Amino acid sequence: MQFHPNELLLLYNPETSVGRQTKALALDICSHINEVNLVREKLSPTYWKEIISMLHLEPDALLDQSHPDYRDKVKGQSYTMNGWLDVLSHFPHLVKAPIVIYHGKAAFCQTPTEIMKVGGAESSDTKVLPHLRKYQG
Repeated sequence: MQFHPNELLLLYNPETSVGRQTKALALDICSHINEVNLVREKLSPTYWKEIISMLHLEPDALLDQSHPDYRDKVKGQSYTMNGWLDVLSHFPHLVKAPIVIYHGKAAFCQTPTEIMKVGGAESSDTKVLPHLRKYQG
């Protein structure tokens, strides 16, 4: 699966404060944001597999264990990797924090400022200073 190199992919819940703050910071990094609302949109297991691989995390680490749907439908079950991918695919609203992918880097943003992990993906000689970004062509 390929991600467009000049856009920032933001998978998040826009109804949370962390989601809204992460989006605001994302606009400082890149003007082209591909937003995926995890409350309304479902991603395929293949897509989730690529995201998990980029994050270097276990699938269950992405999930909000305090959510009622987690307690009712996921807790106490034993899953294979494919099972976890199906859980993410069917219940994306259980993802507890925004996920950002930009320039081949991914970050699981449990705090909004963790988005800066992907913001430095450009080389130092091509990085545009924040006050000059509006002049970038």
